[in-house]
Amino acid sequence: MLTKETVIQVLEDIATLLDLTGENPFKSRAYQNAARNLEKIDTDFNELVEQNRLSEIEGVGEAISKKLTELIKTGKLEYYEKLKASVPPGHLEMLKIPGLGPKKIHALYEQLSIKGVGELEYACLENRLVDLKGFGKKTQDNILAGIAKLKVYKERRLYAEVAAEADVLLNYLKKEKNILSISIAGSLRRGNETIKDIDILAATKNPEKLAGHFTSYKQVENVTASGETKVSVVLESGINADLRIVTPDEYPYALHHFTGSKEHNTAMRGRAKEMGLKMNEYGLFRGEENIKCKNEEELFAALKLQFIEPELRENMGEIQAAEKNELPKLVEEKDVRGIFHVHTNFSDGGESLENMAQAAKKMGLAYIGISDHSRSAAYAGGIKEDDIKRQHELIDKLNEKLKPFHIFKGIESDILPDGSLDYDEKTLARFDFVIAAVHSNFNMPAQEMTARIKNALQNKYTTMLAHPTGRLLLSREPYAVNMEEIIDTAAKFGKAIELNANAHRLDLDWRHCIYAKKKGVKIAINPDAHQIAGLLDIGFGIKIARKGWLSKEDCLNCMELKEIKEYLNKKR
Repeated sequence: MLTKETVIQVLEDIATLLDLTGENPFKSRAYQNAARNLEKIDTDFNELVEQNRLSEIEGVGEAISKKLTELIKTGKLEYYEKLKASVPPGHLEMLKIPGLGPKKIHALYEQLSIKGVGELEYACLENRLVDLKGFGKKTQDNILAGIAKLKVYKERRLYAEVAAEADVLLNYLKKEKNILSISIAGSLRRGNETIKDIDILAATKNPEKLAGHFTSYKQVENVTASGETKVSVVLESGINADLRIVTPDEYPYALHHFTGSKEHNTAMRGRAKEMGLKMNEYGLFRGEENIKCKNEEELFAALKLQFIEPELRENMGEIQAAEKNELPKLVEEKDVRGIFHVHTNFSDGGESLENMAQAAKKMGLAYIGISDHSRSAAYAGGIKEDDIKRQHELIDKLNEKLKPFHIFKGIESDILPDGSLDYDEKTLARFDFVIAAVHSNFNMPAQEMTARIKNALQNKYTTMLAHPTGRLLLSREPYAVNMEEIIDTAAKFGKAIELNANAHRLDLDWRHCIYAKKKGVKIAINPDAHQIAGLLDIGFGIKIARKGWLSKEDCLNCMELKEIKEYLNKKR
């Protein structure tokens, strides 16, 4: 039989779930009152159940009494299970955010379809709560601060979060004079979308001193392991960090080994074996002899391979390509000449159009593509047709003021459920480029969603497809869609596909980038920036583009200004 404490918890859960579903507040209050009064009674609880006397407890009427009897006698309550199933699981996690109660969560679900913490954070970063009834700028800032606290206890993090913390830690470690070589390793060095912990490899002749320097880092919350070859800590942010310490001679082999991936390392050991060699984190051996390598470049050369960049080490054909010297020269941040998919305060951006353009110019870029939300995206302040004229007039003035820097007139046009674009053809024809994007009806079956997006790609005004799978990392799964069909359609009709560089998206997935490259589809690495800081997200997109084998020739926004003008004019 269930304990009284367990039954009280179920009653409290029901009250919370009713609030989350937007039920009449009197109903949830009845369950709260029943829970409180049940807590106060001294009578033997099981006796009341057996004697059918639960209704004697204040606040426990006939309906609640029946439910409690079912729960206690069977160990389950069908009403409770159905109620739980009706609420997105992420809403329960959202309750852990300070100041965010069930009613606010229900309002967010009703108005913005937010189902979890990740979607909520993304909405805050896009300023979606600023003009939302019952919220505002202060509430949005408080929610973001609460989410930051919540993340301390998460197992996996976004690449951007971990990379920023790792850079600070790495710079701190470099101050130790006994370090001879040091590098980030693991999945962070490979540029994976999400990261479990920070791996750092260092070579020194004084392991003890280096270990002490590491554990003295001011952001260390606690030390979980400490030895001469490995030190593990938990940082105040909740991120785990491992420092592996090796000798200078071991460093090249260890760096390759601890960068991984496991599958790449297994394939590399197999290649070494075929050549009569043995390879591990300590060296590359021919019998007892360790083949001397000063760095990773020499290690790959010893195995008769072109150097394989860390991002490619996933056993996705990189070894075979390296054997034939066919690896591409991967795109670099300096190759980017401009950026598209930038929002301003004409829709849900936090900055003026001029401020965003000036910031892009200061970054050394040659152009920027402004693309505020279209009218159907009412939740994001979608731009009305009258405002389009006003925005275009402003862009013309700024192009005179800022030249040779250039601002392109664009729109992020919603792909409607039937695959048509928001706005009529006359309006769409006014833009230099059109980014087509799915922002609604995410639950369509794969066949319908695929047809919807393919239809949008066939529209003569579509320039590129934004965040093609709709995923939000660690919070929202991609919608059901056949990406190979989408890429094939983009190839057929000469459309570009976006690699959304926002750290929450990183969508197109790098595996699909490989396929798109084979099909000759141009990739636009876009920041989806809603404020000036968001422009810098382009670096995260570059990391994923490199994982996807992309060179600058594959990337739309690596074109020079004259070239991109010709490209866009031709597409129109």
